Amino acid sequence: MSAGTSTVLRMDAVTRVHGEGATEVHALRSVSFGAHAGELVAVMGPSGSGKSTLLTLAGGLDSPTSGTVSVEGTDLEGLGAAGRARMRRTSIGYVFQDFNLIPALNAIENVALPLELDGVRTRTARAAARAALDEVGILDLADRFPDHMSGGQQQRVAIARAVVGDRRLILADEPTGALDSDTGESILRLLRARCDAGAAGVLVTHEARHAAWADRVVFLRDGVVVDETGTDAPEALIDSGTSR
Repeated sequence: MSAGTSTVLRMDAVTRVHGEGATEVHALRSVSFGAHAGELVAVMGPSGSGKSTLLTLAGGLDSPTSGTVSVEGTDLEGLGAAGRARMRRTSIGYVFQDFNLIPALNAIENVALPLELDGVRTRTARAAARAALDEVGILDLADRFPDHMSGGQQQRVAIARAVVGDRRLILADEPTGALDSDTGESILRLLRARCDAGAAGVLVTHEARHAAWADRVVFLRDGVVVDETGTDAPEALIDSGTSR
């Protein structure tokens, strides 16, 4: 990663608190985090450390209690709900743990949907969807509905949907959880290739062998960044205010 590489995702002093009073939970505590174009960042930590919260905030699916989240210099909170939804259709790809496929749509329709919702012509969107399904190795299932797929096949459809089109930021929450080892490796190779081509990627994983595909590994515990390895960035991308 060169010194001129642009920051795609930036989180500045982000705190997320759920609940109030006795039920109050600090999911993230003043976390500052960045991901650059061409970079894959792995986020690791024990259950409840704030990994998934970090992703939902980065994808504009939730709002911080304090601090700012920006994608390519645009403050997500300032966009409003409609603007954030449009950014997810055009610039942010998100791989959910539970897939979030639409049961009434077949594989190619699920993958093409973000493009079609953004006004891309059906024929063009379907061609891009076919290419994405081919990349994840299930083009032959293009006409199959989610209920007639295995968990691993649904996961690959979800990944194809996340990478279809020109995604500048790819967020993946345990993307290989439902896959066998060989298929999981091929998906990580795909994410790596997309980052090498200029996207920024954030991968939540509990597997050290998966984190090995990343340029940097960031460790969370109790909502705080406690360590970071493997960076050669020209600036401090992580500054949680804690010692290592």
